[in-house]
Amino acid sequence: MSDAVDRGITVTEIAAMDQPIDVSPETTAAFVGRALRGPLNIPVFVQNFGEFRRRFGGVWSRSSLGPSVQQFFQHGGKNLYVVRVANNARGAMICIPASGSAMVLRALEPGSTECIRAAVDYDRIDDDEHFNLTLQRIDPGTGLILDQEMFRQVSYVDNADEGGDFVGDELLESSMARIEHPYPSHRPEATVGAHGQLWPTYIEHIQKGADGNELSDYDLIGSRREGTGLFSLQEVEHFDLLYLPPPGKGTDIGPAAVLAAELYCRARGAMLIVDPESDWHSPDDAIHGVRERGYASHNMLGYFPRLIRRAVADDAPRAMGGALAGLLCKLDRTHGSWQPSDTQGLGFDRTLMPAIDVNEENARALAREGLNVMATGMAGRARLTGSRTMGRGSESHRMFNSLPVRRLCLQIVNAIDRATQWAVFEQPDARLAAHVRGQIYAYLYGLADLGAIEDSCIVVHCDAGMSKRADNDRHGVTILITIQPTDCEMPISLTLQQTVSGFRVANTAFAPIMDDCA
Repeated sequence: MSDAVDRGITVTEIAAMDQPIDVSPETTAAFVGRALRGPLNIPVFVQNFGEFRRRFGGVWSRSSLGPSVQQFFQHGGKNLYVVRVANNARGAMICIPASGSAMVLRALEPGSTECIRAAVDYDRIDDDEHFNLTLQRIDPGTGLILDQEMFRQVSYVDNADEGGDFVGDELLESSMARIEHPYPSHRPEATVGAHGQLWPTYIEHIQKGADGNELSDYDLIGSRREGTGLFSLQEVEHFDLLYLPPPGKGTDIGPAAVLAAELYCRARGAMLIVDPESDWHSPDDAIHGVRERGYASHNMLGYFPRLIRRAVADDAPRAMGGALAGLLCKLDRTHGSWQPSDTQGLGFDRTLMPAIDVNEENARALAREGLNVMATGMAGRARLTGSRTMGRGSESHRMFNSLPVRRLCLQIVNAIDRATQWAVFEQPDARLAAHVRGQIYAYLYGLADLGAIEDSCIVVHCDAGMSKRADNDRHGVTILITIQPTDCEMPISLTLQQTVSGFRVANTAFAPIMDDCA
């Protein structure tokens, strides 16, 4: 997530002007799906499956998010944002007596396994209005305390207009619960134990939470205005791969969610991993399905077929987008994003194999539709072959049909974006332009040393206010780079604009550029 988020205001630190650009950053993925518990519509950063299990409840038979996260880490992924979404899920309810009325608390995180409890005491309080409230989150399996919050000397009186300490206002800072209407008319009673023991006891929920219904496309897409679903990722400064695991057993992601996710990835400079649908039983099914749904984007990565477990009779083919995301992270770390996906050493788990064998003729037909093929490699492990994006039919940008070329260009654009944000706050002059050019030249030659691009075809231009445009404040800093990835037949020209309002990739007239522009 961004460095700080407070009441709708997001604060993000930018890279210093003299900071070199990292040529091999760790690839970050983001998954959006259904989980047993955990915060809704908030990206949570996890770096191993244990962290996911503690925060979201692990593997759940009614969702494929847990297995997908497990596959991601098993296949080499390290950095992952998880966004939990739900459909009509409900939080547990706690009811604390208050002299004929009650203080009703509702768990902030919905779900049947979200267990919270509350205690009230009057320690060091000498009036009839205030009380102390303690909340605890409990592991439903072990009974261990996972989290605790304490609110001292809060009031049951809704005195917000007087700048008071109403418990409902104080609970806005809680990650566990909120108070519900109607508010108590008296102070909540202390939750003392039997035989007059001095320490407070805890009240458990009287209504269990509910997990809700299976996800729809609209639950996954969410709302840009409210920051839900996919748009929860606005809080994340950067991610490289997006994956939407199938919402339930035997259920596929609908085309509406896929197309919305593709548009979002296009805006964020990320790749979307798309699973083959469960009823694609042959190459012809896959080809027809892609055409029918109109999938055609350089920011989409598709494959066929699904995988099954070896030596397991009648094993249902399973979506492997989570494992594929992990393998791409491993590829970037060990070889670089500019290498093909079937690079030596990047096979799937040995217990997995393609659900069907695809011959060479069908493999070529699938490639024309932008689908990579899951095939068995020389070592007997399933591998992703083809290294293609789903950008079929885009002749003017055909170089981006290559997955390594597209991912390398996205990596370069995103790296330059993050590293040059400082430039829009400096005085626009020749000195600034020279500084930006030097920073980017050093980065690109670093990539050339790694074998990602040809060092004989690197050009960087920068217009940092030197064009004397009347709209210079809105125009910002424009950067033109020309590169030639090692596996690309021709140079690629990218025109980047860094402005106070944001970053975009577009054509400008300050310098000649080539026809091929991302």
